[in-house]
Amino acid sequence: MFTKLRFIKRKLFSFYQLNYSGLFHLEREIIAFAAQAHNEALVLDAGSGQAPYKKYFAHTTYENADFQKVECRDGSYAPSTYICDLADIPVENERYDFIICTQVLEHLPEPWKVLSEFFRVLKKGGKIFLSAPLFFEEHEQPYDFYRYTQFAWEKLLADAGFEIQTLDWLEGYYGTLGYQFFMMSKQMPKRFWFFRFFAKFYACYFHYLDTKKKLKTGMPINYFCIATKS
Repeated sequence: MFTKLRFIKRKLFSFYQLNYSGLFHLEREIIAFAAQAHNEALVLDAGSGQAPYKKYFAHTTYENADFQKVECRDGSYAPSTYICDLADIPVENERYDFIICTQVLEHLPEPWKVLSEFFRVLKKGGKIFLSAPLFFEEHEQPYDFYRYTQFAWEKLLADAGFEIQTLDWLEGYYGTLGYQFFMMSKQMPKRFWFFRFFAKFYACYFHYLDTKKKLKTGMPINYFCIATKS
């Protein structure tokens, strides 16, 4: 069973993770999304990387796709069903019942083409889960191109033909504060060791608060979206 206690033990006090509460919230939302998939569902994990969410779709037929050109932060890629450009997935029309694409769209130079491709390969009535950052450092250079507001989500998904069911903050503002303190602990000169230490402490503190309450003021680090092919 996924619990806050297990998450805190595994992630919260690891200073090598950039976005503690974001991982907590993303995993929780993916679990809820996976619970909607029936046993006969065919699922695509697009831009899967190390496929950390594959286990939640064990009751379905799971396929994954990635172009595998960026070095994974924590190790090598998981085996991919398709090694391809996500704008050109080598499958027939309307193959999948569900698609997940987490923290990927910022790395795509033409995300509108990828969303149109997702629309093509998704069955009518199928659902897609997406997440991407609004406020985050450049990463996986040089494949880092965009940040997404809620209005960008609305336009991109509507243009691709999707109907949005859920569009929400992934983290609350406590998570944003935690991320800012973590970045402070990394970027301040080493001679300010005292401030770096307390910045790490407050990073953990605010990320913990964000797992307790999603404070929707200021801005989130990421948005997530669930949409359907009507």
